[in-house]
Amino acid sequence: MNQKSLVVGIGELLWDVFPDHKQMGGAPCNFAYHVSRLGIESLAISAIGHDELGEEIIRKLDAVGLHYDIQKVDHITGIVQVTLNCDGVPQYEICQPVAWDFIGMKPEYAGVAKAAKAVCFGSLAQRSEVSRATICKFVAQVPDTALKIFDINLRQQFYSKSLIEESLSLCNILKINDDEIKIVADMFGLHGSDEQNCMALLQEFKLKLVALTCGINGSYLVTKEETSFMETPKVVVADTVGAGDSFTAAMVVGLLSGKPLKEIHQMAVDLSAYVCTQHGAMPKYKKKSWGFD
Repeated sequence: MNQKSLVVGIGELLWDVFPDHKQMGGAPCNFAYHVSRLGIESLAISAIGHDELGEEIIRKLDAVGLHYDIQKVDHITGIVQVTLNCDGVPQYEICQPVAWDFIGMKPEYAGVAKAAKAVCFGSLAQRSEVSRATICKFVAQVPDTALKIFDINLRQQFYSKSLIEESLSLCNILKINDDEIKIVADMFGLHGSDEQNCMALLQEFKLKLVALTCGINGSYLVTKEETSFMETPKVVVADTVGAGDSFTAAMVVGLLSGKPLKEIHQMAVDLSAYVCTQHGAMPKYKKKSWGFD
C-alpha cells in the first residue's frame, strides 16, 4: 500500500436495509471508496460480527476493490433500517450495540495514522466508549499537517455537546449539512445565518475549512480567505445515500491535489449529483469524469 498518499476513513460499517433491498453503508467506508475511485490510496477501518452479514460485507468490499482493515468482534454486524421520503431522502433507525461500536486500537494503527495524508471520522461511531477512544487516539496521531475531516453526521440521539467539542478540537475541516448546522448553532449559541455560523465555527475551532451542504439549496465551502457557493445540479434522484460522502471525498482529493477552491467545489458538487442518480453509495465511475487527472 502506498502510504505516501494514504487517506483513511474510520468508523461505522453496516447494512442499510431498505423496504425492498439492502445496501452496504457507513459514511467512513463510503468516503474511502470514493477517494479510491478518484485515484488516491485509501483504507477503511471498522468492525463486523462473526456472521453472514459480516462475510457479505467483506465480499462486497473485495468486489469494489477497497482496501480495508475490518476487525471481527463478538457483536452482530451493524444494521440500519432505512425509509425514503417522497424526495428520496433517507430516514434512519440505527440498531445498537453492534460490531462497529467495538473498534479496537490495534498497535499497527499508530504507523497508519502517522503516514496518513487525511482521515475522515464522524460522531456516530463515537456513540460507544470503545470506538470513541480508538477514533480519538487514531486522529490525534495523524500529523497536524494532514487533513482531519470531521463529517459530523448527527443521527438520532447518538451525540452530545462534549463529543462534538472534542471532535472539533481534533479536526481541521468540518463537513456539516443544513439540518446539522442548526443543531450545532443552537448548542454553541450562534445566531447568524448558516454561512455566518460556519465562519464562527471556523474561527472558534481554528479550522482550515467548513463544508456546508444544503441538499437542493446548494452548498458552501468556507475558509478564512474565501467562500464558495454553488447551486445543486438538477438531476433525477434514485436515492441520496452516499452523496454527501462522495462530496467529502472529492473535496479531500481536490485539496490534496492543490486545486483552487472553486474547482474543488465544482468537482464535489458534480460527483455528489451523479451519486444521487445511482442506487447505493458506491457506484462505479472513472475519475477522469470529474476533473481529476
